[in-house]
Amino acid sequence: MGTARVVFDKWEGRYAQRMDDVRSSAVRDLFGAASRPDVISLSGGMPEVSRVPTHTVADVAHWAVAHKGAVALQYGSSEGRRELRDVIVELMAETGVRLKADEVVVTAGAQQALDLIAKIFLDPGDVVIAEGPTYLGALQAFSAYQPDVRCIPMDDDGMRMDLLEAELERLGPRGAKFIYTIPNFQNPAGVTLSAERRRRLLELSREYDIPVVEDDPYGRLRFEGGHIKPLRALDPEVIYLGTFSKVFAPGLRLGWITAPKPVLAKFILAKQAADLCGSAFAQVTAERYFAATRWRRVLQSLTKTYGERRDAMLSALEEHFPPEARWTHPEGGFFVWVELPSFLDTGAMLAEAVECGVTYVPGDSFYPDGRGRNCMRLAFCYAEPERIEEGIRRLAEALDDRLHLYRAFIAAGAIPAEEGAA
Repeated sequence: MGTARVVFDKWEGRYAQRMDDVRSSAVRDLFGAASRPDVISLSGGMPEVSRVPTHTVADVAHWAVAHKGAVALQYGSSEGRRELRDVIVELMAETGVRLKADEVVVTAGAQQALDLIAKIFLDPGDVVIAEGPTYLGALQAFSAYQPDVRCIPMDDDGMRMDLLEAELERLGPRGAKFIYTIPNFQNPAGVTLSAERRRRLLELSREYDIPVVEDDPYGRLRFEGGHIKPLRALDPEVIYLGTFSKVFAPGLRLGWITAPKPVLAKFILAKQAADLCGSAFAQVTAERYFAATRWRRVLQSLTKTYGERRDAMLSALEEHFPPEARWTHPEGGFFVWVELPSFLDTGAMLAEAVECGVTYVPGDSFYPDGRGRNCMRLAFCYAEPERIEEGIRRLAEALDDRLHLYRAFIAAGAIPAEEGAA
């Protein structure tokens, strides 16, 4: 290994102070290693776009230019095309959410919506409540605005309402700017917020006058269990984020937000300053795809594929992972969350795992304060089942030497068996 080269930055001292808190995405940092053909990536939450028929996409893209070229190649409105917002209204109605088109703003993926929500709500030091662990992209979007993110632990039914209530009691009414949650197949934990806890979350939101931001990228990717209504279906004050990235094509960068009208007015102002308007070409292409193709059949096939890959990962974990490990059992989505004995540092172990030919995302990436070092997020969405099984076997191999020492200490009585257990 060579000595790291120090790069002098003549711009140091000119950057805004808020950039000191902005971290690089752990997933993006892993792309180089994950792209090697000998490495099995269990890190990136990338949709299996190869299952979306390319000839169908070519047809709708050609239609967008041939029939709507004067519109598709031009600037558009900040709110997004009315036709695409009508599509979103129909999709949301299927989940139990009733909307009008003027209650929807189209965004450049849900990630842009997260950044703009932070922009309109957060001043330095403001409190944001999130699940612990939570989506690293949200932490990255929020961090530029320097909030104090408080993470509420979860169990198999999602965010623990007793711990949330205790935190809200400490903060008092309006003590946080918003509560951020991914209630369906949470990223990174894979768990789903139960119907009872959804009702309780909204009760607490009203009691303490703190809005809820519901991020729902995976809601249509359920392969086990029954549908649970979005929070937005239970309370029209909920700020809801959706995306086409998981049901069509992430490369189009299309998502949406629906929120109370005063919030949307501020959001549109922030969006105008950010990008003036979204891509009309991408929007016309998506409109045509959802109006003129058998997209439900494609989504059904995708969901079946993800379910098979989830099963492959759970089976491989059961076969290869040590008894000291615990992991979640998602009913949909992309991810499994693994907890290991507390003395393990999955960030420190990552280089060794890459040498063994497998990647994952270390758990501390999903907290703002360094917690989760003994955890990892495993993605089952992209690799084929046999690659998943081999990746888990390689990962177990990387764990084995570290756990061997832990077991030796227990056998010698140097530490009690429960110390450091997940």
